[in-house]
Amino acid sequence: MSIKKIALEEHFMAPDFVDYWAMTFGNISPELSDKALGALSDFGARRLEDMDKNGIEFAVLGLAGPGVQAETNTALAVRRAREVNDLLAAEVAKKPNRYGGLAHVAMQDAKAAADELERCITQLGFSGVMINGATNGMYLDDPSAEIFWERAAALKAPVYIHPNNPTDYPAMYKDHPELWGPMWSWGVETATHAMRVVTAGIFERYPDAMIILGHMGEAIPFQLWRIDSRWAIANRQGRTLKEPPSHYIRKNIMVTTSGVCSEEPLHCAIDALGADNVMFSADYPFERTIEASQFIETAKIDEVLRQKICWDNAKRILNLKI
Repeated sequence: MSIKKIALEEHFMAPDFVDYWAMTFGNISPELSDKALGALSDFGARRLEDMDKNGIEFAVLGLAGPGVQAETNTALAVRRAREVNDLLAAEVAKKPNRYGGLAHVAMQDAKAAADELERCITQLGFSGVMINGATNGMYLDDPSAEIFWERAAALKAPVYIHPNNPTDYPAMYKDHPELWGPMWSWGVETATHAMRVVTAGIFERYPDAMIILGHMGEAIPFQLWRIDSRWAIANRQGRTLKEPPSHYIRKNIMVTTSGVCSEEPLHCAIDALGADNVMFSADYPFERTIEASQFIETAKIDEVLRQKICWDNAKRILNLKI
């Protein structure tokens, strides 16, 4: 069986960003750290062959993190974000029937980030923005980010929160480097980031704002009942929501299958969030595209739902003209 697919957690790399990316090498075994660079840097035959072999008709590309989220010089972060967006736009323009783009923005200056997002959506034809975790310790619920959320909501531009290392190194990971990175800490960090946005009331103030999470939602779909239950007794320090947290999670958060090729979390995500909020992704080149594609093609779901996950949902949520 083969079904055409859109994939939207598919990564690339630009020369000026390799040093930022190298900050994540401590998360994986040393012998693997530099093997992905060739695949990340290629926009031609190598990437397209991988897509063609696995039925991926269209890939929405985002910069491999952390990018400028790790840059301490605000002016440099703003400039480099614009430059890498122009680089990506030039590559997309060469193959507009195969590639789309997610903007890269410098949240160190939220007004500049909002302006750059608007430029990327309205002028470069991108479909949203990918933010690689906290920006020098600042999460997206920070008051400074309000202008960014206002603009993202007005543009109906999804905000893909991609994992990255937290700014600090919690004691719970001491002497356990295997838990630091994609095996465990990234999911904890990214789920917490998203929950900060939910409980800060961002989605009440900006009902059209959207978050996308990879990896079947970083375990949030599994926790919805408990999140609501414990919200009722939590020490909120004055925070209020008109609806329980799960209301905003179901309405404003979408997830992808990237990096999770297992039926149990797939069914959990569908049941918890709804069939319209789950999208296929492969996480190229950090996961094996063939494994991701075979998984979604053989999952025990009906063909209408498979079509939604592989194509229809991403086309609608990302407003893709394909």
